[in-house]
Amino acid sequence: MLTIFNQFLYTHLVYSKKLTQFSTYIALMMVASASQAYAAQSSALVSQDASPSTNNSSANPTKKTPPPAKVLDPDTGQHPEDQDMLLKDMWGVRPWLAQYGITFTAVDINEVWGNPYGGTKQGAAYEGMTTLTLNWDPEKVLGIKHGLFNISALQIRGRQFTGENLSDLNNISGIEADRSTRLWELWYQQGFWDDKLTVRIGKLSLDQEFNISDYATMFINSSFGWSMVSSVDTYSGGVDYPLAAPGIRFAFQPNANWTNLFAVTDDNPNGGSFCNPSGAFACDPQERHRSGTHFNFNTGVFVINELQYHLNPAPDDDKDKNAKAGYPGTYRLGGYFDSAGFPDQRYNAQGQLLGNPDNAQTMLKRRHSWSVYAIADQMIWRTQDTKESMGIFGRIQTSPGDRSPVNWGGDAGLVYKGLFGREDDSIGLGWGFGSFSNRARQYDRDYRYYADSNWRIRKTEHHLELAWQIQATPWWELKPDFQYIFNPGGGLNLEDGSHKRIQNEAVFGFRSTVNF
Repeated sequence: MLTIFNQFLYTHLVYSKKLTQFSTYIALMMVASASQAYAAQSSALVSQDASPSTNNSSANPTKKTPPPAKVLDPDTGQHPEDQDMLLKDMWGVRPWLAQYGITFTAVDINEVWGNPYGGTKQGAAYEGMTTLTLNWDPEKVLGIKHGLFNISALQIRGRQFTGENLSDLNNISGIEADRSTRLWELWYQQGFWDDKLTVRIGKLSLDQEFNISDYATMFINSSFGWSMVSSVDTYSGGVDYPLAAPGIRFAFQPNANWTNLFAVTDDNPNGGSFCNPSGAFACDPQERHRSGTHFNFNTGVFVINELQYHLNPAPDDDKDKNAKAGYPGTYRLGGYFDSAGFPDQRYNAQGQLLGNPDNAQTMLKRRHSWSVYAIADQMIWRTQDTKESMGIFGRIQTSPGDRSPVNWGGDAGLVYKGLFGREDDSIGLGWGFGSFSNRARQYDRDYRYYADSNWRIRKTEHHLELAWQIQATPWWELKPDFQYIFNPGGGLNLEDGSHKRIQNEAVFGFRSTVNF
């Protein structure tokens, strides 16, 4: 692991590792899962802007993790618990950087996946991602209080397992993306009134704060992070990992119970065409500008707002008070507006059926699009010492069906923290779905009539996930994972000329996360 990190840090070498024997993959997962693990204290792996699906699972769903500069010791650049970072002071580099208000974090995620049953084909694959984040608090150098500069970079490697083996609506893993070494976020944030109001401007990835369930980030499937509706129904898959777009974000928290998030960004980070899954206008939204240095200002405006209510918030530094307070929860109501034009799901620019191949495959643009969503995270039980707890979550989202391939989506689940008496271990069961709009189904009916009598009508994809999070050491997290996908792609054809759909999929995975 450390060798991988060093190679990336000093040479930016992109590599891929292919597993050719599924039996080898299964053996690896069983050995790692059976190994002895321990955790002496709370984990440092509390997001730290590492990825869209990294979380220490359900300690307190009302508390969002601030950037590393707000977590790490301002004098040493380390986590307050020294053992929570593998490289500790990095041979004196972290304390030296801290003199100037600079903190540095590196998180390395490696995964193996295999589907012994279902999908377009069976097999195994490797995926990995390394995130480097540099934060600068200008107070020590310039005397500017409540300021924060952030820059992060990604190195993404491995195969596109979902596309090659599964053909699901959303990726089986939140880190799965096109291979690249790229700039991710680049922004400056200024706080006012003791950070009750913060303004962030620069290149933003909205999935770090918006439309996210805290308990759901326990899971690996990407739809438990930035939602399926937001991913499928927007340009470039949305302003989310691994992409970011120029914009500005306001966060206002007048008290412990209320928070409002508001952001305006460009709606199309890569400036590409609209991608319609397995219908007209298919494309790869990440194939352009893989360096991440493209700042697009030429397409639509994406406006999103989210109001949050925090039930029974309690201070993190007093477990006795936490135990006496009511069960914490966070309830979110949000929505977005996209000013760009979106293609009608059935008709071309001339008002003819797109499902008839003899008609021009041109876009009938619908003016703008929108979506609304609601999210609930609620703790339902915990022990007096707060070492064990249980929480539930749910999310529902919709968008207009004439311009949205998937116009209904949602997820729900249960997370138990403190498994087997280990305070930092968790297990969770989650379910999610995405349903194709009536207009998209009408396209399928037209295509079956005019072009292919075997063409299937897409309906709803469901997925189940069972994830077990093991805090092997304070800086090393292991996660065995099982997912089962019902009706992949909403019921896609297994192959041309056959009415048989892609069979339901059983997928096994194993993730390793190291905080350097």
